[in-house]
Amino acid sequence: MNESTKLNYVEFASLNLAASKTFFTSAFGWCFTDYGRDYSAFSNAGLDGGIFAAEQVTQAESGAPLLVLYAPNISDAQHNVENAGGTITKPLFDFPDGCRFHFVEPGGNELAVWSESAK
Repeated sequence: MNESTKLNYVEFASLNLAASKTFFTSAFGWCFTDYGRDYSAFSNAGLDGGIFAAEQVTQAESGAPLLVLYAPNISDAQHNVENAGGTITKPLFDFPDGCRFHFVEPGGNELAVWSESAK
């Protein structure tokens, strides 16, 4: 693979930057570094990136990319999402060689979590 063309960083919008940061820290242990009032970079997420304050977000249903996280224990991940204030939008479902669920975090972004099997 050409090293210069692989995904390196991801950014997405949030309707409530503070709520998004709190959610991702609580649910997944992400770390944040603020760069001004309207942008925060994250790390400890598998792929570094950032979240920026915005007045509008889109979801996969309207054509936005879907960020899919991996969890070795999908039940624990779903519990963490719900306890951190996320809303499950597609309950756990199976697909070949795995399962996943979709959720919306407090900043309005839809993401998904997958695992090899429900544990």
